[in-house]
Amino acid sequence: MPSRVINLIVIHCAATANGVALARNGLTAAQVIDRWHGAPVRDKAGRIVREHMFERTPIWRLHTRGHLFHLGYHDVIDVDGTRERGRDDDELGAHVNGHNRNSLGICMAGTDKFTLEQWATLRNVVQERLKKYPGARVCGHRDLSPDTDGDGTVERHEWLKICPGFDVTTWWLLRNFEPLSGHIVGERPR
Repeated sequence: MPSRVINLIVIHCAATANGVALARNGLTAAQVIDRWHGAPVRDKAGRIVREHMFERTPIWRLHTRGHLFHLGYHDVIDVDGTRERGRDDDELGAHVNGHNRNSLGICMAGTDKFTLEQWATLRNVVQERLKKYPGARVCGHRDLSPDTDGDGTVERHEWLKICPGFDVTTWWLLRNFEPLSGHIVGERPR
């Protein structure tokens, strides 16, 4: 039984080139993102303000065979549809400020267009997560931006990021997990 209450499943994008694999030079996609998350945080003048963005405790690193030291996501999906588990469900994520305590983060390689293999894996992962956490809300990172005008809706002008580059609610609830037109790598315009 999970020790955390999970009521959000948050979809992210890696903000990388659409259709280009993250896995390279012997590293998996999760290992590439792990390196990014381990990089020093610098201010506008280039001074290091924090040694690295995220750091996992040694006990949680064992969950990923000790090779992911900083990865903030629970799952990473590369362009070929390969899914790599990151943080354990019981491990606090580091993927969306203010919502890590009650959420799981899933990151897809790309920015706003994804391969059919990625869409299929994302569907399977989210459905698996919803079975484990019934009642959880599926949303995009951008949907958790602050409602700065206080009207009860997070609108486009309030997004802190476009992540994941598509409307997760439309994909999940209205399209029943089907890939969204205009967000498929290699799709011909209609």
